[in-house]
Amino acid sequence: MQLSRGPVTAGRRPLRRSAAVLALLLALAGCGSRLPESAFTGGSGDSGRATDTGVTAKEIKIGVITSLTSPVGSEAFSGPRYGALALFRALDDHGGLHGRSVKVVTCDDSGSGIGNQDCVHRLIDKEQVFALVAGSVLDYAGASYVSSKAVPDVGGQPIGTAYDRWPHLYGIYGSNAPRDGRSVGWDGVLYQSTEVYRFFKERLGARSAAVVSYNQADSARYARQIEEALRAEGYRVLSQTVDLALPNFQAVAAAMRADGSELLFDSMDTRGNAALCQALDAAGVHPVAKITNVQNWSESARTAYASSPGCRNALWATSSSRNYEDTRYPVVKAFRDAMAKYYPDREPLLSAWELEGWAAARWLTDAMDSCGTELTRDCVESYLKRPQPYDAGGLILPADYIPEPRPSGPIRACLNAARWQDDAYGGRGGWVTQVPDMNTNCYDVAQLPYRP
Repeated sequence: MQLSRGPVTAGRRPLRRSAAVLALLLALAGCGSRLPESAFTGGSGDSGRATDTGVTAKEIKIGVITSLTSPVGSEAFSGPRYGALALFRALDDHGGLHGRSVKVVTCDDSGSGIGNQDCVHRLIDKEQVFALVAGSVLDYAGASYVSSKAVPDVGGQPIGTAYDRWPHLYGIYGSNAPRDGRSVGWDGVLYQSTEVYRFFKERLGARSAAVVSYNQADSARYARQIEEALRAEGYRVLSQTVDLALPNFQAVAAAMRADGSELLFDSMDTRGNAALCQALDAAGVHPVAKITNVQNWSESARTAYASSPGCRNALWATSSSRNYEDTRYPVVKAFRDAMAKYYPDREPLLSAWELEGWAAARWLTDAMDSCGTELTRDCVESYLKRPQPYDAGGLILPADYIPEPRPSGPIRACLNAARWQDDAYGGRGGWVTQVPDMNTNCYDVAQLPYRP
C-alpha cells in the first residue's frame, strides 16, 4: 500500500488556538488550573437546536472509517482511529463543545473498495454523520460519494490519491492541488519534494540506497517515488520487489550485500519490515540506517524487531508530525495522558499515526468550535479553507488547502526524524528525536512531478 506522504510547507505563521481545545489541553497536560465548564460548553449562548445534518441540540455525530481488518493485519491502519476517539472522549469528559457531546460512529471497511463504499453509505445515509475524521483506509472507493454529499472529511491519511482530487476531503498533511474532482493533482500530475533524502545525505553522508516494496500497486507506486527522489539527490539506487503473500527477504539481503547499500527504504507495513530485518540480521547485513515511513513509527518496534536487535537499532522514521515520545511538548503529553486514561491497553501499540489521529480530531474540533453554537458544514469548511496554515498546536507541520498554480522550481520543505535506540529512556528503549525542531529542520529541494 502507499503510505502517507508528508507535505511541502514553507514558513510557519502564528495561529490562534480555540478556547475549547486550549482548555482541554491544559487540563489534560496538568498545566495550570482547570478552566470553567463554560469554556467547553459555550455558556448561556447555547442554541439548543439542530443546525445541520448530524447535529442536534445536544449531540454531534462524527464518523470514522478504518481498514481495521485488512490483508496486512489489524494494526496496520488502526492508529488514527484510536487517537481521534481519545480526543473526543476527553472533550466530552470536559463538557463537550458548546453544550453538545460528540458521538463517534466507527466502521471497519475490511480493506476493500466494496467495504469502503458500504461504510461510506452507512455513515452518511443511515447514520447521517455531520463529518468524517481521521480516516485510514486501504482503498477509499467511496471518496466521490462523500464529496458529492458535501460531507467534510478531515485529517484522513493520504494512502491513495483521493485527498488530492475531491473537494470536501482534507488530508492530514494538507494539499495545494485544485481538488476539483476532475483529476488527481494538476491534470493527473502530483509533485513530491526530496527533503527526506537530502536530510540523510547531509546527516549520514550516505550515497547509496536500496528500496523494497511489495508487488502491490500502491506499494510499488510509492517505491517508484522514493527511487526517483533518491536519484534526484544523487544516490545510487537498488530496487527490490517482494511478493505480498510470500516475500523472499533473504534474496533482498543478498542483493544488498552485493550492492553495498548504505541506506534502506521501504513501502511496506510493520509485518514486512520486521521480517526483512530478521533476514538482514541473519545474513549479517547492517545498513547505516533503515528508514521507514510514518506508518511504522510505532511502539510495536519493541516486539516486532525483538529477534533482530541489530536492525532495530538502525531504524529511522521521518514524518510531518511530532515524535509521540516527545512529552517535553505539552500537546504531546496531552495526547499521551489521554491515551493512558482511555485506552491503557494501547500502550504497547502507541504510534505516530495515533498522534496524527488525535491531531485530525483536534483540527475538526477547532473548526467546529469556530462556529460557536451555529454549527454547520459550511462553517466548518470555511475554517478548513482559511489561508492560515494549521498545525494542531504544534503537533504537525503547518498545512493548508489553498489551491496554488502547478509547482515549479525548488521549495523549502521541513521534516521530523527519530531513531530507535535500545538504550534510550533509562534502558526502556524507544524512538529518540534526531532534530532540534521539525519546524526549522528545513531544506531547499526540488519538486518532482509524477503520475500516480
